[in-house]
Amino acid sequence: MRHSLRIFSVLLLAAGLFTGPAAAKSRIKDIVAFEGVRDNQLVGYGIVVGLNGTGDALRNAPFTKQSLEAMLERLGVNTRDATLNTKNVAAVMVTANLPAFAATGARIDASVSALGDAKSLLGGTLLVTPLMGADGRAYAVAQGTVQTGAVSASGASGTTISKGVPTAGRIASGAIVEGESGFQLANMTSLRMTLRNPDFTTAGRIADVINARYPGTAIAENPTIVAIRPASGQDMMSFLTQVENLSVEPDAPAKVVIDEIAGVIVMGENVRLSTVAVQQGNLTITVRESSQVSQPNAFSKGGTTAIVPQSDVSVEEEKGKKFLTVKSGASLSSLVAGLNALGVTPRDMISILQTIKTAGALQADIEVM
Repeated sequence: MRHSLRIFSVLLLAAGLFTGPAAAKSRIKDIVAFEGVRDNQLVGYGIVVGLNGTGDALRNAPFTKQSLEAMLERLGVNTRDATLNTKNVAAVMVTANLPAFAATGARIDASVSALGDAKSLLGGTLLVTPLMGADGRAYAVAQGTVQTGAVSASGASGTTISKGVPTAGRIASGAIVEGESGFQLANMTSLRMTLRNPDFTTAGRIADVINARYPGTAIAENPTIVAIRPASGQDMMSFLTQVENLSVEPDAPAKVVIDEIAGVIVMGENVRLSTVAVQQGNLTITVRESSQVSQPNAFSKGGTTAIVPQSDVSVEEEKGKKFLTVKSGASLSSLVAGLNALGVTPRDMISILQTIKTAGALQADIEVM
């Protein structure tokens, strides 16, 4: 039996796989988020009915029983002193995202997840459920048939099989917006833009590009925030439609991202090296297992025949590798070409980069995932 320590994986090098212009520009709308323009998370507690015996066991889920009794009581049915024993009802949590500027009457999707020990929500109907925001206000109401996209079946012997998650589903366009967030963009006199990747240089460039088109309307407050105010004679809405389509060249710090589990390395184009020499060699350990039969001597008493395992361990180190010398200021392409010339694997390259960083010759941050 042969064991090898050589591991092969997949290597992704941004500069080696993609070629393009050195200065790639992006629209402002693609690299920033506008203050206040965001989704709002909603949550609610509800009941799903119409399940085919796959709902909560009322003895194990007292909250389901209490909810069922309270619902029936609101509808004029008194079951407080009765013994309920149905498995067609399940307590669920309902969640949804309220988009920015969603108007009253608009429909949004709702997600439904079982709260008790229900086996499946397939085919059930969610009853009217208010969906509340963090401030406790109900912003939407959900109701409709739950679609799980899962398959579940069981036999008389108790054998079950399922594909997907039958206890969680969604209701497409199943929630109706009843309250708006109240965010009035058009009436604002100033607004802040948040960079998705904070950077001093990028924030300054955004402000410069906006001021070049509309003088005195933008200021970079910090690496994350760029504040703007509408140009004279424009409201915030019309001003943003023009600003978000301006092009800016984003800047990025020199960084090497390493995923040791998958053996993936991603390096930015700004990675630079100081003068350094690199030598790499592979080590292979081979283990061979064999068996030998041991028999007792002739006419011996009490002896037995036994199988004795034997192991043969050998170590081989690849030779003939030369030092790779990388000169000061070398770019990513030079580093990649040199390491490829050594024939290193992604795992070896991870170790080499970490060692170069330890030696102080890699002018970049290393982030290990």
